[in-house]
Amino acid sequence: MRRLFHSFIICASAMGFAGSAMARTTQDEQLWVNLTAMGSVSGKLVYFAEIQPRIGDGVSRLDQMLLRGALGWKLSPNLTVYQGYAHAVLPVDGGRDVNEERSFQQLSWTIGKPWGGELSSRTRLEQRWRSDGSDMGWRLREMIRYEKPLKPGSNAVNALIYGEGFVALNSTDWGAKSGFDQARAFIGAELGLGDASTAEIGYLNQTINQRAGNSRVNHVASISLFFRH
Repeated sequence: MRRLFHSFIICASAMGFAGSAMARTTQDEQLWVNLTAMGSVSGKLVYFAEIQPRIGDGVSRLDQMLLRGALGWKLSPNLTVYQGYAHAVLPVDGGRDVNEERSFQQLSWTIGKPWGGELSSRTRLEQRWRSDGSDMGWRLREMIRYEKPLKPGSNAVNALIYGEGFVALNSTDWGAKSGFDQARAFIGAELGLGDASTAEIGYLNQTINQRAGNSRVNHVASISLFFRH
């Protein structure tokens, strides 16, 4: 009986090790550039429009191109709701590009000014369609952001951190899996460019949950320019 028990433990351990060995994490170095224009249309009606090329595979080729825009309504000085649309192109080596279309609703909220900085939140609900499937995927995203001037009384240079979690609300025939989808964490600086425009430069870590327990970690040099008027 003892030998049988020992054999069972050894077999179970071997199976667990094999399962862990099969699940793997791949890593990549990337460069993301974000060019965003934003401002007032009329009264409480506002907008933003952005272009985001993302260079992957060791910063050697285009990994994704994202075009996104939205119209919003300011419910208060600290709270704005948006309806937007995004188009993403995912190049495929030796094959046809995959296109993704997204409709999204967004709530942007400036929560307050704790510890001498500014704390804000962005909640986004997405409806997603891809050219390699027919299902519509639902995804919820939540970002918490904090920025603080490095010199009191000046916004020329702000320390900036944020985190964003993604949850897929359903599974699809093109690969989305219900549950945790990805997480992003950023650390860097916000630089004032004059006329309320800013640049954000720093390091972004993106962890993506993939199939069969695999994961992908992207180490991203992130450069974002925001043109406000």
